[in-house]
Amino acid sequence: MSRAASLRARHLRVVAPLVGVLAMMGVLMYYAVPLYNMFCQVTGIGGTTQRATTAEAGAAVDGTTITVRFATEVQPDLPWRFYPETRSVAVTPGEPKTVFFRAESHADRTIVGHAAYNVAPLKVGQYINKIECFCFTEERLGPGESVRMPVQLFIDPGMLKDASTDEVRTVTLSYHFFESANPDGAKDLKRLDTPEGSRPGTGRSDAAGGQS
Repeated sequence: MSRAASLRARHLRVVAPLVGVLAMMGVLMYYAVPLYNMFCQVTGIGGTTQRATTAEAGAAVDGTTITVRFATEVQPDLPWRFYPETRSVAVTPGEPKTVFFRAESHADRTIVGHAAYNVAPLKVGQYINKIECFCFTEERLGPGESVRMPVQLFIDPGMLKDASTDEVRTVTLSYHFFESANPDGAKDLKRLDTPEGSRPGTGRSDAAGGQS
């Protein structure tokens, strides 16, 4: 074997493992965020709230209310307006509460967005449960469209029995909308549109619902 061939073989033995390490790091970085998000959603670590059903709400705790505040933000290059109709509500632990947010597109094209969310203080994340939320999936909003979206949530009464959280009486739910990097499988945000006076998910007004 020539000296040049020997050097190439030696370099290859050095470079090949490095390429493998870099490839593995790339794979780990690609999956790190979704895996971490899944971990947080299961444990409530990092201020991530939980997903639940109405049946899991349990019995309401009389005499105690928690003030839930809402903060919203939109990525600077996303031409949407996004805000809560009410900046704060009083929530009785164990009792489902429905609040509404509005999203308006000022874009000239259809955009798929995703809402990242968390809660402060971080330690109560495991006790804040969402039954319905636009933040569960990738959401598509057409040019000029405006949507009134419900969020239904409840606070697990266990928060009042946990020595590390029993003193908390105010929590803040934050949402940050940004353009999705994974638009495949997105749902139309208009499906959540709830006219004022209507019950979430029905499109019918309370007045109409009360008529026989």
